[in-house]
Amino acid sequence: MTEIVATTPGLYPLPDWAKEQLKNQKGNQKADLISGDESEEIEQSYEDVRTEFIDAQQAASLDRIVEGQGRWDDMLAHPLAVNDAVDTQGIVRYYDNNNFYRDPVVTGDLEATGDVANELEAAAEQVEEGLQAVLPGPYSLADLATDEHYGDDAAFQAAIADFLADEADLLPDVETLFLLEPSLVENAPGEGADERASDAIDTVAAATDAEVVVHPYWGALEEKVYAHVMDADIDALGFDLISDHEQNVYNAQEYGTPDDVALGIVDGQNTLVEEPETIEERIEWFTDQTQQNDYERIYATTNTETFYLPVNRFEEKLEALGALNKTEVKA
Repeated sequence: MTEIVATTPGLYPLPDWAKEQLKNQKGNQKADLISGDESEEIEQSYEDVRTEFIDAQQAASLDRIVEGQGRWDDMLAHPLAVNDAVDTQGIVRYYDNNNFYRDPVVTGDLEATGDVANELEAAAEQVEEGLQAVLPGPYSLADLATDEHYGDDAAFQAAIADFLADEADLLPDVETLFLLEPSLVENAPGEGADERASDAIDTVAAATDAEVVVHPYWGALEEKVYAHVMDADIDALGFDLISDHEQNVYNAQEYGTPDDVALGIVDGQNTLVEEPETIEERIEWFTDQTQQNDYERIYATTNTETFYLPVNRFEEKLEALGALNKTEVKA
């Protein structure tokens, strides 16, 4: 019997009240220009945001609860943006979306800050079970950053992997860790770099006892990249069935999957809210297409972050995912 686990990859949209409040608290700066040294009132605002995110997930009966990453104004680059060895410079486009982050330029030896762990510690006070951590994957974080210290791509990626492993080691007790790896799709590693990307994922995964889910999105992995990611010691691999269902199914058919998979079957960027029955049909379609694979667990999730959605649509999508808990799904 396959276990269906309703969850998300985090990075939720800030409520309107929080956007306005934080803008005022930061002296009318853009909300994404955060130094990491917040005042007490800014910290309180983010705590209130976290509580709202957790309440929404619990009300929707999700099986895994994320912190929501309300402070991650620099998107996946956030763990570097708050690091003393990083100079956060000019605004750059976040992949091909109309969202932006500050370019994290690494200028010294990276050491873990415990910033993400602190957020999870706070979330753990409100979540009795099912807590899920979210980190950028090592390949994506290295891709989004600029190196002015380590000297070459291989050394830089290894340093990023070690940094994330140290951050993961500081996390409180969580059931699942989602490593978000859109760059594996958006800027696929070439020959040699694909194997290094797999090794980097191994480094991070080895640092935690949690179930590790590598979640690429905005398309499907190239075949060689897929094969190398399959070599990594991970518990589950993600498939963005919204952006490219055909190639993702082909990869699963041709190269197999881990025992667990994460299926991106709710659109994290489109305001159209899927019915629970539609989500169930998408799960069944994937399992029918990949009958040679015997899945122990399927994480049913949005394909991307929901940062781009209006808050009301975001909450409705949480409710649609949570409704899967009350419905028998054939898998």
